[in-house]
Amino acid sequence: MNGKAGTANRNKNTNISGNTVNRNRNNISIDRSRDININHNRNTVVRRNTVVYARPPYRYGGYRYNTYHPYYFHPYRPFYWGPVWHPWGFFVTTLAVTAIVVSVENNQYHYDQGVWYAPSNGGYTAVPAPVGGTVNNIPSGAETVNTGTVNNYYYGGTYYEKEGSTYKVVAPTAGTLVDNLPDGGEEVTIGDVKYVKFGETYYQPVQVDGKNKYEVVLVEEDK
Repeated sequence: MNGKAGTANRNKNTNISGNTVNRNRNNISIDRSRDININHNRNTVVRRNTVVYARPPYRYGGYRYNTYHPYYFHPYRPFYWGPVWHPWGFFVTTLAVTAIVVSVENNQYHYDQGVWYAPSNGGYTAVPAPVGGTVNNIPSGAETVNTGTVNNYYYGGTYYEKEGSTYKVVAPTAGTLVDNLPDGGEEVTIGDVKYVKFGETYYQPVQVDGKNKYEVVLVEEDK
């Protein structure tokens, strides 16, 4: 899923503390029932990892759920990335002057300090980042996560890979560990395991070095 980014001259420096920006946003609300056309080229498709799984998969309902770490339940508590970050479904009537336009597969998105928006009903709704979207800067609070082959940068539920001087939105890689998940996930019980699901991506609660984390699950048909 290779998308085309917006023109380089639009990708201006937007990665500095949002606390210094006058956002001037009014009439803000969350309404996930809004009828908006969101392109399905988003970070809900898991990329296969090149590292072989040493553990047998969890099998249930005709599918195999592959993870590198054993299941360790801890409740899903959505993480808040600060006042300039908004979860998927968040509606605003206006965007800050720092917002830029990024085109991906003939669809236009607006990007502002780690949040991606799509036009909807006279305003803009925060949406999952479109895979292939490319920007010059990501928030300084982005976390470096190792996929087993390359480093990704993770912020607000979105994964980026550095390409030269830019950052490109990529799908999550199976096996990647993250400390936090954003609002918008759904806890789903499959057999004896409770996953957190975003779109078609499953995250398994795990514990690594005594710390609660989430691992991106590789789901395969059990043929």
